[in-house]
Amino acid sequence: MESIAKIDKGDTAWVLVCASFVFLMVRFPCWVIHSLLTIVLNKKSPALGLFYAGLARAKNALSLMYLCLLSVGVVSIQGMFACLTPAVWLALAFGSAAERMSLGPAIVFIFVWTTLVYDVITCWTWGPNGWLATLGVMDYAGGITVHCSSGLAAVAYAMVLGKRRDYDHNVNTPHNVSFVFLGLALMWFGWFAFNAGSAFAANARSVNSMVCTHLAGCVGGVVWVIMDYFRHAHHKWSIVGLCTGAVAGLATVTPGSGYISPSSSLAFGLFGSVICNLALSYKHKYGFDDALDVFAVHYIGGLVGLVLTGVFAQQSVIALDGVSSSTLGGWVDGHWIQVPIQLAGIAAVSAWSFVVTWLILRVIDLVPCLALRLDEHAEVLGADWSEMGERAYAYLPFVDPPLSLEPKEKHQQQQQQQQQQQQQQKEEGKIDPVPDTASSSSSISSSSSSPTPSQGLVEHKEAVL
Repeated sequence: MESIAKIDKGDTAWVLVCASFVFLMVRFPCWVIHSLLTIVLNKKSPALGLFYAGLARAKNALSLMYLCLLSVGVVSIQGMFACLTPAVWLALAFGSAAERMSLGPAIVFIFVWTTLVYDVITCWTWGPNGWLATLGVMDYAGGITVHCSSGLAAVAYAMVLGKRRDYDHNVNTPHNVSFVFLGLALMWFGWFAFNAGSAFAANARSVNSMVCTHLAGCVGGVVWVIMDYFRHAHHKWSIVGLCTGAVAGLATVTPGSGYISPSSSLAFGLFGSVICNLALSYKHKYGFDDALDVFAVHYIGGLVGLVLTGVFAQQSVIALDGVSSSTLGGWVDGHWIQVPIQLAGIAAVSAWSFVVTWLILRVIDLVPCLALRLDEHAEVLGADWSEMGERAYAYLPFVDPPLSLEPKEKHQQQQQQQQQQQQQQKEEGKIDPVPDTASSSSSISSSSSSPTPSQGLVEHKEAVL
């Protein structure tokens, strides 16, 4: 007589609770047999939308929120047709392409990328017969499947689109730091459920994973903000730096949270924050425009975490779940081959993700109605208004966008020359001394009239530029 698997009510309740909490952020657990739980556990959420919207300029805030929520629908639909885990962290790729990507092709990209990249990598890593799983790669909650795959996909997206037209003159100042803080708070909360829920049981290994997650995030945030303080010319404490460092620590500990001890998680937060911070300081030398620093924080963080997992993984921690006592640890247990195994997994997944993503984007871009990049006027106008016809801050005054994205200094110089010529003409009596409505409408102090779609207006200069 065929035996029937018994469902543990406590473990099921724990997974359902974790799935609900994960919806608040943008992450997703590993292999889930139950299709309903798979879809719920892999939703995109408000947290990353707020985090990215706060980091971007005001004219592109809504488009990033839109893309995070769009991924929920498309990935869930894709999961009903594919018998694999359909979750992706596509919002990361969108973060690298922010402020110049067209929103329409995103629907096609999400579906195709999920099928050809994420599902394949997930099968390799967490499938019972996956070659990376058979090889012995350790990835507890998504270092390879999430951070490495989407991190290199983000690089491919940024390279295909090219740099923002004002890249060399854009200081990338976050338009709403409060959003960044709120998004990080929600993500951190969801991260507990994501990593701890990856045990798929309410057991000691799940508790250990939650503790390691918290400690690594704390160390990452503190180390990052200290590094930024001493790097800043005027020694300032940055909440954006604190939030970014916490994300770096959380991303670094993700692949190892179920393999390491709490004391080892301190090293994950330290090395993850330091290396990601240094990687971010060289972002302008990479040759591509990663708008929201996905590569430096998530890919590098995931890579560092996977290597450190090969070093600090302990058999005693793995055995806390009561069923994995035969799994070997890492270097601390004398298993010296584990780090090379981790590196092999990183190399294979990175290559697959980058190459396949690049090909997907190139093919999509060949379709006339699916151009990936906004045209020049739409880019300076902002994706919110040009693509959605909506604005995050309707109460702010607006100004006409320039016809071209010339450097800011050159545009200001041309305005000054024009004003000088008009003043000279007034003095010579060639024109009547009437107010210059064109220039006054473009100045910050006098721009108070309500915008209309036909005027092609954008946000206030301080919010836009």
